[in-house]
Amino acid sequence: MDFKGLDLNLLYVLDALLQEKSVTRTGERIHLSQSATSGALARLRDFFHDELLVQIGHKLVPTPLAEGLVEPVREMLMRAEAIAHKVPVFNPSVSTRRFKLVMSDYVVSVLMPEAVQLLESTAPGIAVDLLSNAENAVEVLDRGDVDLLILPRRYASPHHPSEALFDDGYVCVAWTENRAIGSSLSLDEYLAAGHVAVRLGTRQMPVFDELVFERLGHQRRLEVITATFNTVPQLVIGTSRIATIPERLARRYAQHLALRIFPTPVELPRLDEMTQWHSVRNADPAVTWFRELLKRSAVLSSHRTLGAAQADANGEP
Repeated sequence: MDFKGLDLNLLYVLDALLQEKSVTRTGERIHLSQSATSGALARLRDFFHDELLVQIGHKLVPTPLAEGLVEPVREMLMRAEAIAHKVPVFNPSVSTRRFKLVMSDYVVSVLMPEAVQLLESTAPGIAVDLLSNAENAVEVLDRGDVDLLILPRRYASPHHPSEALFDDGYVCVAWTENRAIGSSLSLDEYLAAGHVAVRLGTRQMPVFDELVFERLGHQRRLEVITATFNTVPQLVIGTSRIATIPERLARRYAQHLALRIFPTPVELPRLDEMTQWHSVRNADPAVTWFRELLKRSAVLSSHRTLGAAQADANGEP
């Protein structure tokens, strides 16, 4: 096999350069000095007989050749990584692998407490990076920058394998001292109340429950908009506002905050959370093992939610 003198380590630098479009940020990302990164770029330019990145104004812009290298370079590096991680049997009890997971703060709250407990007891050497489920989560998965992505089914990519992880329903929450609501919550009361709602990312994308109500022709009065699910229960405390959130999250917070939980006044479709991974990692036994651990965690989380709901029905503290 003839690579025509190309040092394959340079492809690692090239991949970072094509993503960051900055020598300084590339060096910081891959832990190289600025001079070493500049030297690597010079060698790459010599090899490809192309500038690859050209200065336009204050930015580096990829040349047409560089644009065409983005996907094949990333694919080659991912396959090399898969080979490096390929072992006949994965032993979690002695592994020191670090997994990168992307998920919303809601999923972190309702799934990861159980998951980290299982990790400590079965795989104490494994580390986990929990990354925000940003607007470009699927792009991050496409680039192979993360091991697993957890997201609602409707947002999953059709280009990578996925599987169901857990489902959840929606409920309404209000402060226990909210006198505007009686023993139940009617649609009229729901629409008359001020709401706390989640909108995601810099574009303030509405989440699923808001979209459903709009399709049904119901307009809510959004008085407080937040970027995270975990802040919603706290923002109804001490006010007459209400919020619509996934039930698992509501049950968790109701154990610590003065919250009442009500069924939604209209039936909402259930929320289906999926686990997704890059096709290159399909045969990675470590990723397969971690997927199973997450499924066990989801079952434990479900039992906890059911227990909290039963206690609430019985009037237990």
